[in-house]
Amino acid sequence: MSEPTDNPATPIRVALVDDQQLVRAGFRMVIDSQPDLSVLVEAANGEEAVTRLSGTVVDVVLMDVRMPKMDGIEATRRIVALPQAPKVVVLTTFDLDEYVMSAIGAGASGFLLKDAPPEEMLAAVRTVFAGDAVIGASSTRRLLHHIGPMLANGTAESVLGAPVLDPGTPPPANVPKGFSVASGVPNPAEALAQAPSPGPDNPMPRVLADLTPREYEVFVLMANGLSNAEIASHFVVSEATVKTHVGRVLTKTAARDRVQIVVLAYQLGIVRP
Repeated sequence: MSEPTDNPATPIRVALVDDQQLVRAGFRMVIDSQPDLSVLVEAANGEEAVTRLSGTVVDVVLMDVRMPKMDGIEATRRIVALPQAPKVVVLTTFDLDEYVMSAIGAGASGFLLKDAPPEEMLAAVRTVFAGDAVIGASSTRRLLHHIGPMLANGTAESVLGAPVLDPGTPPPANVPKGFSVASGVPNPAEALAQAPSPGPDNPMPRVLADLTPREYEVFVLMANGLSNAEIASHFVVSEATVKTHVGRVLTKTAARDRVQIVVLAYQLGIVRP
């Protein structure tokens, strides 16, 4: 089970948004059982959530997608635009369905299956609070399968809010055609070995040109679904160091989060489904 944060005196503030009262009650019971977590807000639909969160600051929102009055997609879009915007984790019955993809595009930091074990739900709350996205390696593989057709027909940006490449930016010339994201956690060394290597004869696309060699390696591993902890383990550095690299990668590529990094890497041919 995910470990509580170091300072339970200032618990992570959580909002639950779901039109089923029993679902909210179950989540509240699990969350409030943890010393470092506390449910401050409950809402039965997106409209109510936006109203309540406009006056109450929370850290993480667990958001259902299909609700009356205002669905979770529009509610997420409005909530992440608030002055002290919380992170949003989408609750869904179906893994990576079209509604979840749209919610991620609206600003959600990841998704969580409603029937996930309690420890996964707790880990999701703590993960997004720490600044990471809730999308693992196996989910990255499925995400790539979903965004492939979107990129082919030009709808990825509208659905996912994906960074748009400069039309004059060609993909790397030596893309390994047989490369695919492995199921489970990819092997970092293999992922790096199969990614295009920057060099005089193989300049990186402009969108990646400002990355340092280490930041490019972190970019590749992020695109393959590795967590900060897994990247830190591979490079034998602290998670804090990796978090700094991740922040710089996001800033330099103008990507909002890890989901956009996956999309960008796919667009460039650095990863393939």
